[in-house]
Amino acid sequence: MSQLQFYRFYLEFGYLGKAFGHKFRLPPPSPNFLADLIGLKQKQPTGDPLKMLETSSADSKSSINLQNDPIIQKYGVKKVSLLRCLLTKEEMETVNFPLQGFTDCEHFVPTKCNGCVTDNSPLFGLDCEMCLTSQGRELTRVSVVAEGGFCIMDELVKPDNRIVDYLTRFSGITKNTLEPVTTKLKDVQKQLRALLPPDAVLVGHSLDLDLRALQMIHPYVIDTSLLYVREQGRRFKLKFLAKAVLGKDIQCPNKIGHDAIEDARTALELAQYFLKYGPKKIAKLNLQTLVHHQELLAASQEPRNTLEVAQFSNASILECLDSLGQKLLFLTQETDASELSSRNCHTVKCLSNKEVFEQAREEILRFPFSIVQFSFEPFSPTFSEEMNEKVRMKWIEMSTVYAGPLSKKCSLRYLKRLFKSFGPVQSITIILETYQPYLCVQYDVLEAAQLAIETLNGIQLEGVCIKVKRPVTELTLDCDKLLDELALDAENQGSLYLSGVKGGFKERLLQQSNCFLGLEALILPKDHRSGIPKNYCFLKFKNVGSAQRALSIFRGKDWNLKGRHALTPRHLHTWLRNSPLESSPLGLPVTSLSSEQETLQHSRITHWPGPNGNKR
Repeated sequence: MSQLQFYRFYLEFGYLGKAFGHKFRLPPPSPNFLADLIGLKQKQPTGDPLKMLETSSADSKSSINLQNDPIIQKYGVKKVSLLRCLLTKEEMETVNFPLQGFTDCEHFVPTKCNGCVTDNSPLFGLDCEMCLTSQGRELTRVSVVAEGGFCIMDELVKPDNRIVDYLTRFSGITKNTLEPVTTKLKDVQKQLRALLPPDAVLVGHSLDLDLRALQMIHPYVIDTSLLYVREQGRRFKLKFLAKAVLGKDIQCPNKIGHDAIEDARTALELAQYFLKYGPKKIAKLNLQTLVHHQELLAASQEPRNTLEVAQFSNASILECLDSLGQKLLFLTQETDASELSSRNCHTVKCLSNKEVFEQAREEILRFPFSIVQFSFEPFSPTFSEEMNEKVRMKWIEMSTVYAGPLSKKCSLRYLKRLFKSFGPVQSITIILETYQPYLCVQYDVLEAAQLAIETLNGIQLEGVCIKVKRPVTELTLDCDKLLDELALDAENQGSLYLSGVKGGFKERLLQQSNCFLGLEALILPKDHRSGIPKNYCFLKFKNVGSAQRALSIFRGKDWNLKGRHALTPRHLHTWLRNSPLESSPLGLPVTSLSSEQETLQHSRITHWPGPNGNKR
């Protein structure tokens, strides 16, 4: 839905605000909506890809900048220890590994790892194959390989639920393969607990998926899809790394499905190679350039059907799903929907919005990624403009406070300084038509107005008890309820607003970073004309607990800042103000991005949206 629809009826959409932590700014719906959304339509390179590959390869060898390689940026140039290659608990949480204490892992079985892992602990390669059942993806095969490359476990597993798709193309599993199998999930869980020593380190490629299929928890892992770091948070495929790093071909097209033993052994060898030769040698392979050349070569050898070439060469949602043996579901009632059906996209055309909804309830459980498109008559430009203006006025009034009655002895200079201490002020007006003077303060951000109300309402100024409240209009009647809902918005969880920030704040924050665990991003707004930083900022923490601890520190005498938990999602802020707020992950310089495309290209998992409200 449009931003206008979402924020005009924000209270009615409370579930969406609480359930989804990321809001995306998408292109307006068009006849090519699906293609636009998932990036099917890309400009193809011109010229002979084979010649381009030869030329680019020669150029790349002489122009490698190791310092810019993401592997060097993460690990440095010296060899690293086994313990350095392990994923931290925070990293495992970020990429959705099953962890002890998580609500969705309550029934998961922990291994017998006792925490005595060292640099000499044994490595075990692990790979699982899955099928699609009525309840989602379930385990059908698990393989474990020990150091030296020999297989110590290879078990077929019969799922508990009805199998909808064996995913034979990827798993190699067929109905006949599983027919005589009696081994169940609980059996392999018991076997793994007995097999793995207390200091075992599991190695795999996208290992989180394997552990979730096993419904097991193991705290010490090396994930080769994250060990071999790629730009922009993307991941190299196991098949590519095997060829580029180890010089071996796996997952050959003449085989039916993947060989789980082969994949487990390959992941183990990749981890051992990394430990033996170190990040510098990996960086010199220039993997990013190699994979780009490989895509160009593959595109040149594919049929010239535009859709097929785009799907093959675009490392997007479709490619990720394809690598997992999954399809994208697209439900719509648009007339040209059938043209978008492909090997990777299952399109269902419905006759009405009601049918779209009914189909969605039945179908989306079978697909990991679904697009459900309802069709509505577009708003007229006049109506849209009126509604936009009305919603903007609502937020302006919510960001405005009235303070009084004031003593006639109060210093205007003092009052201005007092109210500006809570955040950027758009205007301050003295109201003299009343028996005693009042002050009307319009803030730039909602958090500043709320902070002023929470701090000043009911205090004594020059012997007079003042009230600080918002104006009561038809647009602010539901203000209190709206503020409660905004505080619960998933996009605001773990976010802080601070006022009183001065020059050198970022440097001081970095120096004392050990006091602010879980800090992911710092947003320093600047005046769009002068480029001078304003006196407030936003901080994004991994969770609410970390944010609360940090807030108590910032309010202390050492920092002496005013602050509270954030109320305005970035998605809303950029739309309302239409003024870019620059952001950077902790430790990186704040840079200005000139377009939405650049923002998408430079985004990282710890980034907040860029100037145009794009995704994190």
